[in-house]
Amino acid sequence: MEPLLQLDGVWCAYDDSTVVEDLSFHINKGDIACLLGPSGCGKTTTLRSIAGFESITRGSIKLDGMQVSAPKLLVPPEKRNLGMVFQDYALFPHLTIQENVCFGLRRASASKRKSVAAKMLELVGLEQYATRYPHEISGGQQQRVALARAMAPEPSLILLDEPFSNLDVDLRRRLSLEVRDILKSLGTTALLVTHDQEEAFAVADRIGVMNEGKLQQWDSAYNIYHEPLNRFVANFIGLGHFIRGKALSPDLVDTEMGVIRGNRAYQWVPESPVDILLRPDDILPDPDSPLQAKVLQKTFTGASMLFKLQLPTGSIVEAIFPSHNDHEIGTMVGIRLEADHLVAFSSPTP
Repeated sequence: MEPLLQLDGVWCAYDDSTVVEDLSFHINKGDIACLLGPSGCGKTTTLRSIAGFESITRGSIKLDGMQVSAPKLLVPPEKRNLGMVFQDYALFPHLTIQENVCFGLRRASASKRKSVAAKMLELVGLEQYATRYPHEISGGQQQRVALARAMAPEPSLILLDEPFSNLDVDLRRRLSLEVRDILKSLGTTALLVTHDQEEAFAVADRIGVMNEGKLQQWDSAYNIYHEPLNRFVANFIGLGHFIRGKALSPDLVDTEMGVIRGNRAYQWVPESPVDILLRPDDILPDPDSPLQAKVLQKTFTGASMLFKLQLPTGSIVEAIFPSHNDHEIGTMVGIRLEADHLVAFSSPTP
């Protein structure tokens, strides 16, 4: 099956400054993908290039089998059959909600525009607000209107540029799940750009982690968290700390927390120094354990407690315990390691 969106060796530059470097990935029809990374990593430039707002200096972008961008080719945005959802919603304040939704259907008949708008508003749960104006509804509702407007012309691909960043945390979480359900119910293909990991994990089937204009890893959320390809992905995704270890065999490492057997083999030289990434869920409370750690910080999150712990060697790790394990700062707690996924990299120095 040919991908709906295909990027091959794409480069983007402003003046003499390279912003995106040798970027390649594809999205299949019906999938939701995400470009995730810190500010300035090139993800929004990539989205704008796919939309046709920016030209590319090398490579190729194909949409639905047709080349739409190349060094000497730039198909305009209005001819790419795309929908866009922006960070600031970009609704027209002088138009009603219904008129906003059917704005992209100006060539259709009045009855067609009305029926499509009604269908889209019902899909996003806002049919009762059809005659209101944008200032009369909440930010979360405005974002759903923006999504309905983007979907109304039935585009082959919807692009979402930091669509939830102006919303509060609870609403952002809820709306991201709602948007995923809406897109999946229509079988709509989408590409989301965000710096928010929770948002990416909640919405996307495939995630591309970007840094300094380069794609670091294109994978499922599970693999990006548990099987990061490099140190940047390991550090950027989730919580975690590295501790030093010594390779005993391709899948065995001796550390200050004991010997860890990995779930995969590495190409290590025996006795070579390695750094092991430990996630908070790799460390469990164990009152009977000989390994004791000092509580430096604690954060109550409701069902769980996040502790920052100091090992006897001085190394720092974090651990998530059930919230009834309320240990005071400065006390010693027994812990044990249960790491199902060995994430390790050769140490840069001995």
